[in-house]
Amino acid sequence: MKDVAARAGVGLKTVSRVVNGEAGVTPDTERRVQEAIDALGFRRNDSARVLRKGRTATVGLVLEDLADPFYGPLNRAVEEVARAHGALLINGSSAEDPDRERELALALCARRVDGLIVIPAGDDHRYLEPEIRAGVATVFADRPAGRIEADVVLSDSFGGARDGVAHLIAGGHRRIGFIGDHPRIHTATERLRGYRAAMADAGLPVAGSWVSLGSTAPGRVAAAARSMLTGPDAVSAVFAGNNRVTVTLVRVLAERERARGRERQEEHPVALVGFDDFELADLLRPGVTVVAQDPAAMGRVATDRLFQRLAGADLPPARIELPTRLIPRGSGELPPAGG
Repeated sequence: MKDVAARAGVGLKTVSRVVNGEAGVTPDTERRVQEAIDALGFRRNDSARVLRKGRTATVGLVLEDLADPFYGPLNRAVEEVARAHGALLINGSSAEDPDRERELALALCARRVDGLIVIPAGDDHRYLEPEIRAGVATVFADRPAGRIEADVVLSDSFGGARDGVAHLIAGGHRRIGFIGDHPRIHTATERLRGYRAAMADAGLPVAGSWVSLGSTAPGRVAAAARSMLTGPDAVSAVFAGNNRVTVTLVRVLAERERARGRERQEEHPVALVGFDDFELADLLRPGVTVVAQDPAAMGRVATDRLFQRLAGADLPPARIELPTRLIPRGSGELPPAGG
């Protein structure tokens, strides 16, 4: 900074103001300082800045899986809001493993991030209490924290699933299956609760064979779907609990249609509604009807809340629930046999 000041013919404080974007510098002086910075290759020493201000200008994001299409827009939104506040984003994936989530979150805290946004894999987040007391602002997204009070930004999983299943019922379906994620996951249980509520609202029974929760691995989902689609209690429609389940079901139903064509069977096409939109869902034939979330909005709202905390806002922990919307595209409007 001394070299920059000498070259530009100004004081150290003026260089500091230009580097930190502070007011009080004339345009001509700012131009001379910037020319000196460019000529000398000066870069601000962020390590020294951290020691002086006590902030690292970084936030951490713990995701389930960055490869999941749902988390791409959420990650980008968090990054954009952080950037607008002059902060960098560091992220990592928990792979739906509570131990890995804890390890990653604490590793980010050890690197002195100013705040954390966590998509929980576990159901006990008391391990973060010392970090929160030490000043690490923490907001949860997609799922609530376990056993602590903290800000959380969610989609309306219960209401969205209820609307999606009610849509199938309105189309004449009475035997509707549900395939979802692990029952320990908050969103999976909320969507199952919405499914059951819609069936109960319509006075429809739910056979045990119509519900399957577990891994979203294609093999497990495909086996559950084939079981639901055969036998005396076969379903005429399926509600998928998330985008990974939906994609597998699209493949299973496509295979079923090809086999039906080869064998000249008279089975009726199965209706499908999925929770979460996904790429190319509108280009399939029929297009896939979905209950769409807004992961980008979730990321923005969660990060805005985080920076409110970092700015010193004294707010009680809030549960912010974002609406979903039903997008009819064809697969959810297929009628049952005889309908």
